Amino acid sequence: MTISAATVKKLRDKTNAGMMDCKEALMQSDGDFDKAIEYLRKKGLSAAAKRSSRAAKDGTITAYIHMEGKIGVMVEVNCETDFVAKTDSFRTLARDLAMHVAAMNPTYVRPEEITDEVMARERAICREQALAEGKPEKILDKIVEGKLKKFYEDVCLVNQKFIKDTAVTVEDLVKKMIATTGENIIIRRFARFQLGEDL
Repeated sequence: MTISAATVKKLRDKTNAGMMDCKEALMQSDGDFDKAIEYLRKKGLSAAAKRSSRAAKDGTITAYIHMEGKIGVMVEVNCETDFVAKTDSFRTLARDLAMHVAAMNPTYVRPEEITDEVMARERAICREQALAEGKPEKILDKIVEGKLKKFYEDVCLVNQKFIKDTAVTVEDLVKKMIATTGENIIIRRFARFQLGEDL
């Protein structure tokens, strides 16, 4: 069964569980949204469900300039209250995220932002690569999923290994801050500028 990226995003927004966990939950529940939530709860993957349903409308926009003005990044990170937004730990998180974007140059914040068209093209490329490598037809789907995971790590901010500690992903870093503050925290968006690019 095919699960749309929009449905996975909706479940992720509702439960704050990982993207692949949400997809698996929907597959196991035959696309039934409520059953998928129940599946995640049973597995203990939606511990932050209550927090993720709360509005995160406060926060900060942080700028980071690198290489003496050659690269500039702005990142918007949201939380629920002004109190948390003003803490040193939250501001440090926002600055670290901006520095990470400068270094790693992601294209998207999270996989759910990738269009169906781009995903279909990427899947086709991964499949062709696997066939060219002589992989058996019966394990192609598994190989394609593995290659897509690597693709997410290359282009999606939350899936990337954090530059200051490669033992954790950016998503892990944000979840740790959620656990520390008790508030829903979301990387809303980013913009990265590199001097002279696309000229």
